Amino acid sequence: MRVIVIGGVAGGMSAATRLRRLDESAEIVVLEQGSYVSYANCGLPYYVGGEIEDRAELLLHTPESLTARFRLDVRTQHEAIAVDRAARRVEVMDHRSGVLVELEYDVLVLAAGASANPLSAADIPVHTLRTVDDVDAIDALLPRDGSATALVVGGGYIGIEATENLVRRGVPTTLVHRGPHVLATLDPELAVLVEAELRANGVELRTSTEIESVDRGEVRLSDGELLRPRLIVNASGATPNTGLARAAGLRLGANGGIAVDAQNRTSDPHVYAVGDGVEKIGLDGEDALVAMAGLANRHGRTAADVIAGRPERNSPALGTTVVRVFGLTAASLGWSEGRLQRAGRPYRAVHTHPMSHAAYFPGAERMALKLLIDPADDAILGAQAVGGAGVDKRIDVLAVAMAGGITASGLARLELAYAPQYGQAKDPINQLGYVADNVRTGTTATVQWHELPALQRDGAAVVDVRSDAERASGAIPGALGIPLDELRERLDELPDGPVVVYCQVGQRGHTAARLLVQHGVDARNLDGGYRTWSAGRAAELAASETMEAR
Repeated sequence: MRVIVIGGVAGGMSAATRLRRLDESAEIVVLEQGSYVSYANCGLPYYVGGEIEDRAELLLHTPESLTARFRLDVRTQHEAIAVDRAARRVEVMDHRSGVLVELEYDVLVLAAGASANPLSAADIPVHTLRTVDDVDAIDALLPRDGSATALVVGGGYIGIEATENLVRRGVPTTLVHRGPHVLATLDPELAVLVEAELRANGVELRTSTEIESVDRGEVRLSDGELLRPRLIVNASGATPNTGLARAAGLRLGANGGIAVDAQNRTSDPHVYAVGDGVEKIGLDGEDALVAMAGLANRHGRTAADVIAGRPERNSPALGTTVVRVFGLTAASLGWSEGRLQRAGRPYRAVHTHPMSHAAYFPGAERMALKLLIDPADDAILGAQAVGGAGVDKRIDVLAVAMAGGITASGLARLELAYAPQYGQAKDPINQLGYVADNVRTGTTATVQWHELPALQRDGAAVVDVRSDAERASGAIPGALGIPLDELRERLDELPDGPVVVYCQVGQRGHTAARLLVQHGVDARNLDGGYRTWSAGRAAELAASETMEAR
């Protein structure tokens, strides 16, 4: 059996090496258009920033090492030009010799990935951060003394990583993003924390902004700003590389990627496809484009198993992501609140602001957690986390819970490792479960930060149960201040009608709401407290100011 794999990075190389482990007799040919195979593309930005000092560390294998270990026929600078499905033949251009060759196959695996959306700028070099050649070009262009500036286009994960590492290299950097906030997988009250961290580290951040024109080395932005960057990093998004598949008559999905089944078969049973150019099974059972290295590797393994005769299938893609942003970590999985609203799907939201480990133990850092829940069956729909230490651990626990069908309330019953330097006796995951269970059972009714203005307009009173000192540092306009410890004795100060209580992060607000309800007051707790409300309000104000400036 001859298996030809087109694409020699994550998905393609995972398929090739896994297949060799399962089938020593197969002839496996890997065609890679570029000069490098099996490199750590997720590590490329950190070589630009200098954290990874040795470029060779990014090159996990060479064609020679792959041949020695796996007996793979790896051919770099070989571009697949066309696929003849009837003859089961691939037309290949060897760019080293200029010779066009034809290779027959029994099974074909397409792993050509995706390409950056086009962005051209006369007189200014434009590069992505997707290949070893990209980082070599960027490294050669930019000195490390701050004498050159850079413009990053796109505030997604690659754009954030590029921006952080350019700044770490000493390059003054402007980040422009056409959306209202960076990291579209986060909702605004969490994304604003990332934006504050970017600005605190000297990044010139411009949201709701695009490049309007480029002329003689000068970039004009849509907000009127003029820049003269030495380099533009294009992180504006990517498009699946489907040219071969389309020309060969393979079926494409609704989102423009190659359509595959749960075993990575295309519409041709002899052709498989994996990686960023392929549509995955999404959370709602519909196909989706999810470009992630972990999925590419896992689906490459699935394809190899199926080719070898094993009954393997892909699970739905949760979209679990994490990114470092200077001193913060931002992570998410599943549905966001914005996406749920656009889909018209019912949900509950829970916000907490726990410490990474016991507050009394040195080094504890605060994080913001958000959980999205199906009100019908208490299923976890998605989660987001931004903070310091411990964010990656919590998002991974939530990903496992979501994949395993553990309910939001069920998080309260998880037995998680505890020592004061690692966590809390009530772990942040357990705390999410406690709040979710209180909402599910009706123990405490909650209000979201963005729902508060409408409730105030309808006559609801807002009561701040924090201390006088806390209120002095900032409070919700119009709120009546009654510290929690004085609330029982001051019930007569409450106006008639519904009441929304709040504290700093929601815990004392829950206690206040329980107290008031038992005294006959129609009381609800502001979910996530003042910390969530102030972050959401900051996001709204930033968006409003941007629109006014435009």
